[in-house]
Amino acid sequence: MDLIVPLLIASAARHGFSLECITGAYDQFLQDALQPDSTLNTARPDAVLVALDHRGLALRASPGDEQAAANSVEAAIGLLELIRAAIARNSGALCIVQTLAAPPEGLFGSFDRALTGTTRNLVDRFNQQVCGSVQQSTDLLLDVAGIAETVGLADWHSPAQWNLAKLPFADAYVPLYADHVCRIISAMRGKSRRCLVLDLDNTVWGGVIGDDGLDGIQLAQGDATGEAFLSVQQAALTLRARGIVLAVSSKNTDAVARRPFKEHPDMLLKEEHIAVFQANWDDKAANIRAIAKELSLGLDSLVFLDDNPVERGLIRREIPEVAVPELESDPADYARTLAAAGYFEATEFSEEDRSRAQMYQANARRLSLLGQTSDLQSYLRSLEMRIVFGSFDGTTRSRVTQLINKSNQFNLTTRRYTESQVEQLELDQEAMSLHARLFDKFGDNGIICVVICRPSRPETWTIDTWLMSCRVLGRCVEQAVLAEILLRARAAGVSILEGIYIPTERNEMVREHYGKLGFSRIEEASDGSIRWELKTDMQPGDLPMAVEREKSQMEPA
Repeated sequence: MDLIVPLLIASAARHGFSLECITGAYDQFLQDALQPDSTLNTARPDAVLVALDHRGLALRASPGDEQAAANSVEAAIGLLELIRAAIARNSGALCIVQTLAAPPEGLFGSFDRALTGTTRNLVDRFNQQVCGSVQQSTDLLLDVAGIAETVGLADWHSPAQWNLAKLPFADAYVPLYADHVCRIISAMRGKSRRCLVLDLDNTVWGGVIGDDGLDGIQLAQGDATGEAFLSVQQAALTLRARGIVLAVSSKNTDAVARRPFKEHPDMLLKEEHIAVFQANWDDKAANIRAIAKELSLGLDSLVFLDDNPVERGLIRREIPEVAVPELESDPADYARTLAAAGYFEATEFSEEDRSRAQMYQANARRLSLLGQTSDLQSYLRSLEMRIVFGSFDGTTRSRVTQLINKSNQFNLTTRRYTESQVEQLELDQEAMSLHARLFDKFGDNGIICVVICRPSRPETWTIDTWLMSCRVLGRCVEQAVLAEILLRARAAGVSILEGIYIPTERNEMVREHYGKLGFSRIEEASDGSIRWELKTDMQPGDLPMAVEREKSQMEPA
């Protein structure tokens, strides 16, 4: 693993975070996990990469012997579970658990996978059980089997390098491996991209709609070039189905650009799939900034797909936060290039993820409605909002953790918590945990706010975490959340709320958040952090929304 560490650190920088690695001695993984005072456990890491392969787990081939095969897989799973449990107990870290890359050599040819007890058969059974186990836990999965199969098992495994240095795979693929590890850590820290911005001409279809007309663009089954562009559309739709919002940025006349979406019989993408449609003659950097603003997303949430190298170069220069995949000349490779880059890495998939694209589109419609009225209060009342408060629990744990790790702009302290740490907060009798879900006439916005309060002094709560989705800014949600915090504080005998602002590169927008809500500034430290206080007898004003609480939650006073 020592040879992999420098590549992990370099890949982490590419993905936008600083990585510090702790390694143990060779072949001491059990001691590292089981001993509470090991170097690994005393370092209290955020995550532990459990990088065992089929040799480290001692899967013993027993062709045709079902009992021996079952025992071998059970022993390997048992060893892995022992390690995971020990790490969770001794360091509090989550584990990144790997699937196994099968060796390319088989004794029975194609029959190897089907025959009970072969190494290939054992690896397949192990991988299936690991995937199921990780889904039921807070740990994360690194699909090494998938990576190895992509590059080819014979190339992935190097017998010479294993014999020489016990390298689990060929050193040529260490950069690829490191990149996949860092994609997962990046996703764990909420850095996965959330929006795909599409160019149209020669990206979504072949040709130029303004010149070639509806019948002249290439977009049809049975035509190799047309099918290549259809694969781009299918990839976009697949991403949208898992919650990635779609937008368009095209140098075109709006009506001309929309025509294929409305009239072309082979178009898979339709207008209703696009949250923001920017077709004009402005430069694309300006359009992409407008898209981010309309969706209330940071620029580092966007991926821009464009066949034109000049446009790609412009965005890389003007908006370096936006990810821009480098496309080859053949459109058949566009969809694969987009998928292989790992911009949209996921560590889980929830019902809320499934509906996120529709949520962003609904928010764009809200902003459109706002542009049609000059009376903000009338606009807010017209939304027919309903905010529902609840405490952290098992059903919301995943989404709460996701928000804690993804929210950067409206985040007063930017403290990060793993899912297991969120679970501990649910059990902490002294901590107050709160989440809020917002509904309106356009639909369910999902969980849009997370608050954690902890006792710090007698009759005082400190707001450890207050974060909100930027999609709901300007809708009096902050005032509603404060009213709920005050209600719960008074019920707990708390007379003072302490708010802390810790500055980051991204959260300048909430520097005066507490002051705007009526808190008094107490002190400002040299690092720019600010401490605020508010007495809990403050009475908030009227809210343009109905307030509800989940069952079993505290009834209003």
